Amino acid sequence: MDRMKRAKIAFEDGKVFEGVSFGAPGERCGEVVFNTSMAGYQEILTDPSYKGQIVAMTYPLIGNYGVNRDDVESAKTFVEGFIVKELSRITSNWRSQKSLDEYLNENNIIGIEGIDTRALTRHIRLKGAMKAIISTEDRADKDLVEKAGSSPGLIGRDLVKDVTCNKTYLWSQPMAYSRSMAKKRYNVVVLDCGVKFNILRHLVSAGCKVTVVPARTGAGKILEMKPDGVLLSNGPGDPQGVPYVVNTVKSLIKKIPIFGICLGHQMLGLALGGVTYKLKFGHHGGNHPVKDLRSGRVAITVQNHGFCVDLKTLDEEDIEITHMNLNDNTLEGIRHRKYPIFSVQFHPEAGPGPHDAEYLFGEFINMMKDSV
Repeated sequence: MDRMKRAKIAFEDGKVFEGVSFGAPGERCGEVVFNTSMAGYQEILTDPSYKGQIVAMTYPLIGNYGVNRDDVESAKTFVEGFIVKELSRITSNWRSQKSLDEYLNENNIIGIEGIDTRALTRHIRLKGAMKAIISTEDRADKDLVEKAGSSPGLIGRDLVKDVTCNKTYLWSQPMAYSRSMAKKRYNVVVLDCGVKFNILRHLVSAGCKVTVVPARTGAGKILEMKPDGVLLSNGPGDPQGVPYVVNTVKSLIKKIPIFGICLGHQMLGLALGGVTYKLKFGHHGGNHPVKDLRSGRVAITVQNHGFCVDLKTLDEEDIEITHMNLNDNTLEGIRHRKYPIFSVQFHPEAGPGPHDAEYLFGEFINMMKDSV
């Protein structure tokens, strides 16, 4: 192995994997998670929910269709590092504009290939997600392990401040397959905790005027905009690390229809009196089965979260459990019995089905319609 291209991923528990670097050189710490998607690596790299995380892809060959300017979910990349079994040397797709290697290098993201990703995934499944460091520098294993252990973790940490927008803006782009946009009937304010572009596109295609506001925007300011509904976006890390957002949500309850997605679901759960906890290794990928308890239908969903709302801590008189994860029976969706409020833990905008969970945006529209 060429020493100039060596790279390592060292876990805080002492486990070290060695491979070959691609993308940018350097060192970066984060929590290592594995993603089970077969494709969508560009969307993963640009998903703000991955801030603070090093992503390992379980599919063995990554990069074969290259990268383009359209398949991004935010204005920049957010992962701390990227791990693959094999980086494709061939990029073959009519939409491709550059290789994955070039893309990571341009965005200062460290990549490592040649890793036994099956062994790495099994290690995380057995031991749980943990802190690690990805490095292209020639350091001793012991030094890397110590550095990984002393790095900040995700619990209690506010990562939303690193991914939210700096100022309020309007979004007008619909879904690419929308032949004609619905007439704009509803004014939706999106509380940006790391929102993905596809959420905004779905709202526009459904007939919404979409205003995106920074995460620290208070309830009073939001209500001054006279919205018909508020969407609580996805985002990175621990929901208990952003109490200011939870307090905003508390102040919006009873006053306006609310739809929460992923971190937005967790923050809504906290605002309704629930408790969140950290999952052993989280849910990350595009093939997670979720059952809608109302219809009995099962959707194949995209997920990216390391924390979960404890369904046992929610008041059954006020909160209806609507969705459950069929892999581990964790909570995936709730609806308030009295107020126009609901949320899901998965990502309905991602649609690996491809339209399995798209109906949830329709439910939000109907909820706003009934509340007018």
